[in-house]
Amino acid sequence: MQEMFTGMPWWVKWVAIPVIALVVFGGLIASVVGFVIGLLFKLLVFVALVGGLVFAVRKFMSSSSSRSDW
Repeated sequence: MQEMFTGMPWWVKWVAIPVIALVVFGGLIASVVGFVIGLLFKLLVFVALVGGLVFAVRKFMSSSSSRSDW
């Protein structure tokens, strides 16, 4: 593989080949990045909902125990 790139100018190695790779695999790369970002967003929403639920339950339990002291 190195012998093939030995006589090529720098712009072929560092510009043309990456551009061709992005054109060929661009849809695949975009779908994988979109999937990962969607998964991270869903994970963040899940953590926020679970945290909110734990906070609400603790708040409710502490307020109900203070009422029984009356």
